[in-house]
Amino acid sequence: MNRWVKLAVIAVAAVAVGQLLFRSAEPAMGSGTPAPPLALPDLQGRRVDLAALKGKVVAVNFWASWCGPCQLEIPELAQVWSAHRDRCFELLGVAEESAPADLMRLAPSIPYPILFDARAEALTPWRVEGYPRTYLVDAEGKVRRVFVGALRKRQLEEAIGPLLPASCPARS
Repeated sequence: MNRWVKLAVIAVAAVAVGQLLFRSAEPAMGSGTPAPPLALPDLQGRRVDLAALKGKVVAVNFWASWCGPCQLEIPELAQVWSAHRDRCFELLGVAEESAPADLMRLAPSIPYPILFDARAEALTPWRVEGYPRTYLVDAEGKVRRVFVGALRKRQLEEAIGPLLPASCPARS
């Protein structure tokens, strides 16, 4: 390979790594910041509003169908949702920059609600700079943690554990 091509590849890789490190070090929102509004349709067209989930701990996961790390984290997110959904925990998968057909293909493997942000309106108020990005919102509606990159089951369980109530009122 030509020396200049090698140098260009190294330079591009260095810039990409630098951006990833910078993004990981700088949280999108501080702990305790009120969560921005979020009201989007699910794949069946029903509107889901984060404000209506007040009283529950909610993980808001921004992802895209073409994102490899996003697809890798889905099974682990699904396990956490299944294990804790009866303990006042909800997980909302906010699909961005994805074709509806791709979402319908992936939907059978995702048990938690998938919200479709057709116009990418949620990205700016939530300060989403890349995928996947997950915001942990407490029962009072405040952002407690921001996870940049693929989230592991253990990370999410450790983060929600202290926020979950000892008992959850019956669902309505």
